[in-house]
Amino acid sequence: MSLKQWAENGWLRPHKTSAQEIGNLLAIVERDLKDASIRDLSPDARFTTAYNAALKLCTICLYAEGYRAERNMAHYRTIEALPLILGADRSGDVDYLNTCRSKRNTSEYDYIDVVSDDDADELIGFVGELKDKVMTWLKSRHGKLVPS
Repeated sequence: MSLKQWAENGWLRPHKTSAQEIGNLLAIVERDLKDASIRDLSPDARFTTAYNAALKLCTICLYAEGYRAERNMAHYRTIEALPLILGADRSGDVDYLNTCRSKRNTSEYDYIDVVSDDDADELIGFVGELKDKVMTWLKSRHGKLVPS
């Protein structure tokens, strides 16, 4: 499927972004990566914060392509769109992020101590790598959206 087909299905809607909006989202990513690295926070809090950074990177991709997810299942759709945007080889990233989404939901709404420090550290590392991939893609495909 394509993003256009997703929009036709009602899963996405058109969205016009700007370098300022992308810059704001990138600032959130930077803040969240910094905050997630604070060892005094619980692993659950670090993980949730790192997950938010990953979600913002996926959002940047979707916005740059001219779409945003509809409210229903917004996190899921935003993550699932990643291989449609960055390429099919990103499917493993989707699987990993969906596992993280589930853990994050459990730690936010149901239980404490759902994740370990190792889980949080792994996600922080993943987000750093994803950020590099997204920035490379953004510069090559949507250079005008890269904040100066």
